[in-house]
Formats: sequence, structure tokens, C-alpha cells
Amino acid sequence: MNHFLRRWLSVSFFNLLLVATLGVILRYKIAFYLPFVQQKFLLHSHSHFAFSGWITQTLMVLLVHYLAVKNGEAMLKRYRWLLYANCITAYGMLISFIFQGYAFFSITFSTLSIFVSYFFAVYYFKDLAKLKEKNVSHYWFKAALIFSVLSSAGAFSLAYMMATKMMVQNLYLAAIYFFLHFQYNGWFFFAGMGLLFTKLEQVPAIAGQLKKVFWLFCLACPPAYFLSALWLPFPFVVYCIIVIAVAAQLIGWGIMIKVLLQQKAFIQTHFSKHGRTLLLLSAIAFSIKLVLQTGSVHPALSQLSYGFRPIIIGYLHLVLLGVTSIFIIGYIISFELIPFTKKIFTGIFIFVAGIIINEILLMVQGVAALGYTPVDGINIMLLMAALVLCTGVAILFLGLIKKDASLRL
Repeated sequence: MNHFLRRWLSVSFFNLLLVATLGVILRYKIAFYLPFVQQKFLLHSHSHFAFSGWITQTLMVLLVHYLAVKNGEAMLKRYRWLLYANCITAYGMLISFIFQGYAFFSITFSTLSIFVSYFFAVYYFKDLAKLKEKNVSHYWFKAALIFSVLSSAGAFSLAYMMATKMMVQNLYLAAIYFFLHFQYNGWFFFAGMGLLFTKLEQVPAIAGQLKKVFWLFCLACPPAYFLSALWLPFPFVVYCIIVIAVAAQLIGWGIMIKVLLQQKAFIQTHFSKHGRTLLLLSAIAFSIKLVLQTGSVHPALSQLSYGFRPIIIGYLHLVLLGVTSIFIIGYIISFELIPFTKKIFTGIFIFVAGIIINEILLMVQGVAALGYTPVDGINIMLLMAALVLCTGVAILFLGLIKKDASLRL
């Protein structure tokens, strides 16, 4: 089972390397002349592959590993075709978006990717039901899968608007943010928390608190979508529900922090030192996200932030890199799911440094954009940050495949 896991994680980290490489090309295209690259096409390829090839692929692998530990290694064979299918559709999107943008092949692979997620959700629900234990982590997993399926409504709405050529700006943006919200605040976040809770729920005394955290975040997730669409005209009652959802998430996170502090000894015993550091960084990034999200409750601030591209890009990178990617790597390192060598440590250190530098630069660019003030050399600096980040992933990946060169899928 360890061979299966490490080999599939090698695929995931290779995919992350491709995502980082595309990020470097995008930043180079902005800073310098690169006429043969379609910026918009490459951006679509970068974002779709980051979602499907890196984050979704890795979460699927980790969730399958959890089932295999609980229900036997037969689970590995049962899900292997789905892992291959998700990988193939991800590569299909990676290539087709680069050459044609939104067109027949890219839309086909995107649609197939959604159907793979449907099959995964059905399989996983059934296999969770077979487990004798009914843990809080299972609630997180089930909610993650439901939100993953729900997010596809945004993707299909976009496809319908494109097919019928009824591109109403507000509806177009609402569909995009619907997909994004239920992916990174739904599928990504809830799957990650489920994985974390599989470890924390080993302490029976905190089961009640862990359940409270789940319900606060779960009930808040659907109405929190409207935080991304406050520029639409809503009745006052909807705005009140949004405020309640934000408050619920803050309370849930407060309970979570309290639990983690209370179980400090348990965490130090069961989580590796470097893994704990990465998970702490992810928690800090998530706390920043919640603060920004709370600020966006004010309609004027929401319209202001969503009106400036650097702020949107900075926020998305905070969630996808600072919260999600660092969490995934922290989880993998915490429980030694890959061999932790000096080269892998170096790669992770450089990668995280690149993320922090990138976020600081995007924050500076975003704040400057609010005052319509250009920042000299910012595009070159962001290119350098992307290179640092990419270098870190490359070192991590090379260290991993050198260690696991003999393993087979």
C-alpha cells in the first residue's frame, strides 16, 4: 500500500511542478515579450490543471489511502481506474486549453472530469457506509463530495451560456464564483479537514467539539457563496444570512483553535515536527482568509476588492497555495506518507518561501492598485517569486522520484 501511495503522490507532485512551470511562463509573458503564447489560453490551462491535476488528484489519493487503511488494500484496485481517469482528463485540459482555449476538446475533457468526480463521490459514499466506525471525519468527507458535485452546477451554467451565446456579465461571473466557492471552500477545505480529523478524533474527549466545528462550517458554506456575489442586488434578509454564515465560520474556527491548543501534547506526539510547522502555516493562511472574508461582508469593500484583478489573484493564491497546497504537503509530511529526505526538505522550504514572497508581492500590488499607483518592477519581482516557487517543487519532486525510482503504479 505504501508503494501505491508514494507512486501516486509522485504523480501529484509532478503535476504540481507542471502547474508551477505554467505559472512561470505566465509571469514571463506579463513581464516580457512572448508572442507565440496566448495568455488567456495558458491561464485557463494553468488554473484547470491546478484544480484537477494537483489538488483534486492528491485529495483523491489521500482519501483512497484512508479507505484502504480502514477497509483493506482491495480499495486500491477499486479506485485505480478513477485515479487514472482523473489524471487523463486533467492532462487533456492541460494540453487542449493551451492550444484552443474554451473549445470542443477542452470542454469535452472538462465535462469528463466532472463525471469522474461524480463516480468518485458515489463510490466513496458507498464505501464509507460499509465502515463499522461512524466518525466525525466521515461527515467532512461526505460534505466535501456533495460540495464537489454541487460546484459542477457553476461549470454547466457556464457551458450553457457559451453554447447559447447568452453571456450576461453578472450571470457569467456568478457562475464562475459558484464553481470556485464550492471547490475551494467546499471540496478542497472539507476533504482536508476530514483528513485532519481522522487523526484528531483519536481523542474521544473532544468528539463533541469536533462535531460542532463541522456543523458550523457545513451550514455556513452554502450561504457564504454570496460573499463572492455581493455586487448583485440582494434583499436585506439574504445579507443577514451572509453575516450569520461569516460569524458561524469564525466561531467554528475559534473552537478549532481552542481544541488544537488543548491537544498540543497529542499533536506533538502524533504529528512530525516539520509537518506541524507546515500545518501551522496553513492555519495562519486560513485565519488571514477568514479576516479578509469578514471584511468583504461590507458591500463597498466587496465591490472594491472584486473590482481589482491583483486582489482577486492574490486571494485565490492565498487559498490555493497558502491554505490548501501547504496543508496537503503538511499532512503528507506529518504522517510520513513519503520519505522525508534532506532534498525533499530543501524543496519544501524553497517552495513555501516562494509562496510567502509571492503573497507579499501580490498584497503590495493589490494595495497599490486601490490607489491606482503602479509599483516599479513588480512584474519582474513576481516572475522571480514564481521561479523560486517552481525551483522548490522541482527539487522536491526530484528528491521523491530518486527515493522511489523502483516503485510501480
